[in-house]
Amino acid sequence: MALVVPPPNDKKRVKVYELRHNDWFDRGTGFCTGRVVGDESKIYVESEDQPERTLLETRITKDDGYQKQQDTLIVWTESTGTDMALSFQEAEGCAAIWDFVSHVQQNLMAMAGPDDALSDDAMDSFANPLALPRPELSNLDDIASLMRTVIATPQGRDSLSKLVISEDYIRKLVPIVTMAEDLESLDDLHHLCNIMKILVLLNDTQIIEHVVTDDVVMGVVGALEYDPDFPTHKANHRRYLRDRSKFKEVVPIQDLAIKKKIHSTWRLLYLKDVVLARILDDPTFSVLNSLIFFNQVDIVSHLQGNTAFLEELFGIIDDLNAPHARKKDAVCFIQTCCAIAKNIQAPGRQTLYANFIQNGLLRVINFALLNGDSSIRVAGTDILVAMIDHDASMVRAYIFRSIQDSKRPLTDTLIELLLIENDLGVKAQAADAIKVLLEPQQPPPPPNAETMARNSNNAEFLSKMRNNAAPANPQIDSFIQNFYDNSASKLFRPLKDLEKRRPIVNLTFQEVSLFQHLIEILMFLIRYHLFRSKIFIFQEGLPARIAQLLACQHKHLQLTALKFFRTCIGLQDDSYIQQMTKNFLFEPILNIVYTTMPRDNLLNSVCLELFEFVKRENVKPVIVHVVENYREKLEEISYVDTFQSLILRYDQMQGYNAEADTTLFSQDQDGNPHRTSVNGNQRWQGVKEMDAAEEAYFNTSDDEDELANKKAATKRPSMSNGVSQAARSLVDYPDDEEESLDGYVGVMDRMPIERMNAQAADENAKSRIPVPSTPPLERLSEKRRREEDDEEDELGKLSTTKRRSSSVSSVSSGVSIGSNSSNVLRRKKGFMSSGKESTAGSNDKIKISLAGRTSADGEGKRDEGG
Repeated sequence: MALVVPPPNDKKRVKVYELRHNDWFDRGTGFCTGRVVGDESKIYVESEDQPERTLLETRITKDDGYQKQQDTLIVWTESTGTDMALSFQEAEGCAAIWDFVSHVQQNLMAMAGPDDALSDDAMDSFANPLALPRPELSNLDDIASLMRTVIATPQGRDSLSKLVISEDYIRKLVPIVTMAEDLESLDDLHHLCNIMKILVLLNDTQIIEHVVTDDVVMGVVGALEYDPDFPTHKANHRRYLRDRSKFKEVVPIQDLAIKKKIHSTWRLLYLKDVVLARILDDPTFSVLNSLIFFNQVDIVSHLQGNTAFLEELFGIIDDLNAPHARKKDAVCFIQTCCAIAKNIQAPGRQTLYANFIQNGLLRVINFALLNGDSSIRVAGTDILVAMIDHDASMVRAYIFRSIQDSKRPLTDTLIELLLIENDLGVKAQAADAIKVLLEPQQPPPPPNAETMARNSNNAEFLSKMRNNAAPANPQIDSFIQNFYDNSASKLFRPLKDLEKRRPIVNLTFQEVSLFQHLIEILMFLIRYHLFRSKIFIFQEGLPARIAQLLACQHKHLQLTALKFFRTCIGLQDDSYIQQMTKNFLFEPILNIVYTTMPRDNLLNSVCLELFEFVKRENVKPVIVHVVENYREKLEEISYVDTFQSLILRYDQMQGYNAEADTTLFSQDQDGNPHRTSVNGNQRWQGVKEMDAAEEAYFNTSDDEDELANKKAATKRPSMSNGVSQAARSLVDYPDDEEESLDGYVGVMDRMPIERMNAQAADENAKSRIPVPSTPPLERLSEKRRREEDDEEDELGKLSTTKRRSSSVSSVSSGVSIGSNSSNVLRRKKGFMSSGKESTAGSNDKIKISLAGRTSADGEGKRDEGG
């Protein structure tokens, strides 16, 4: 393929942009060259920082639709449908690459066959080139009809675009608008409006750039004021664009090209947002956004590189003799620059803020936030929020330096603005800025992290979470600690002052908004600063003050206060729960439920969700506190089952004592044992019912056990799978070895365990059941007095019956009956204060059932009769 011009060999500095989700993404800066590789012509862009890295490699085709915009921009669409753009540093480099692309496309078109991707209709259109009549009042209707016919095909749209540009057709239409207005010809003005719409919607960048030039824009906008869809209405776009007061040159801009781009950008924004807002299609909207974006990039690049301009601009704020109006214009100009910076890429935005801060941007923010003019405060807040959104650490570093230099930090200025500002929008922005500045680097832990760590299965959870967390920044920690030491009390002073204000009535809208923001900040601190915020909140007593707001008349403020308490309970932190129960803060929440029931409104639903969470998570301190103090009120709330479930849960927890883990039962007045909650809310199933013999044994006096300490104990067999085996004695006392068996018999009536062993042997004989071996008697262990003294205090709390030492173990008779039954003494179930009592020295022997349960009367006698 022979090229008319050789490819440019010298490298042109350029930025590569890619359109992603209607936003131009900066792929990097590099050097652009055009090359011919074999039969293909390509454009290469090599990275400026990494020459071996290729930012762009694209093949030039005849169908890619390359467009040159302004003097430094080339835009096209890849074969994959991706929109690309090259923004050159110099106009000469853009012109060289554009000439290369244009000649390559011309050669490709010449080499293509006559039927290559072209229909017969398209070839006919090339054979008969498009021609438009000279615009006059008499033929406007014909021109509009011809344009509608032409734009039906893509080839026709391209032909019309080239014709309009080559013949400067729009400039010929501008005088016709003035003539039609002078003649008050409304029909001709409607035709002109339709013609201008068609030309703008051709989606050609050259046409749109031509439309916003100084000598054409008023005619085009004037024609668009007469929309045929609204024949009885006329817009006033020209009057707005002619108003020179909209453009304020705070510091003279010497570069005329930049000044021209500023005017063009403003007109493009007005066209997009106002004039064409109703009729814009997606392609035209994208073209307008692209033009605005690249204009803004050029403007910002020029301003941030002009050192003299920046020094003069920021010097206005420090000038004591400068008039207030000029200072206001300077702040608004900086606000506009920061707003534009939001749309450019991060490197350019970083450079802009760095240059602004170097010239004193934060002094401008301090001046604006404390200014008496509300418009200046709004502008200053916008600048600060834009900076924080870009890089909050940069603002924190400046505040930290101010603290070290013993200067007033910016956080104090924000706090003062939040407390005194009447503008609700500025108040909201100040609150958001405070929260962002106080946000630590590491994310907040899960709400129930501490609770999960208490469980044995999740004991390693917190340690893993802390190990994975980012290391703390000492500067941020010092900054946050300074906030709690010096600024927090000032910030929450309005909440603290509620203690002197009872009842909460006649709140202004500014006060309601302030309290909402303060509670939101407090919830933020609770989630992000677990320990510092807890100490501060308890010292200031803020939960009680927030509870006062539950009685105000503003529903949204009540909801915010409820949200605070829901956050505290959601953390499941014992300290917060203790504060709420100690100060009876659940009472106003229950009052809201009581007064709003059974209305199913948002306020009532939030309260119900709070108590539903308490029930679902089984927050025992809250359940106990609420039921014990407000049981009657809870019983009256019956339209939902939440509160009845809380009462039931409380009743199930009766006898629960966290300090006495060994206690399994508690008794009511009737002597009925209640199940208690042990082992982390797992309910113990209890023991089986005692028979009469066991009941009589447990009701005997401890005096008999004291006498038994002076005697020797018999040996008892151990049971294994129903077979008796000889067991060794519990304690070996050599001085009791030679005592005769008669000595044991003499004290059987006074020692319960020995009596049970003898009775079991007697019943075995009566039942005529063979026993594998005669169980030897086992000696009774001596009572240890020191254990008895320790246990008396504990057992005295649990029962009013006669005390019994727990050091004597229950012993089975060692005899098994049948294949599945075994004679094993059951665990002591309770100390009974009423019932049958066996007196010391009684000759009646205790009957022990060998075949399952026996009653106190009949079954014991039946077994005895064997």
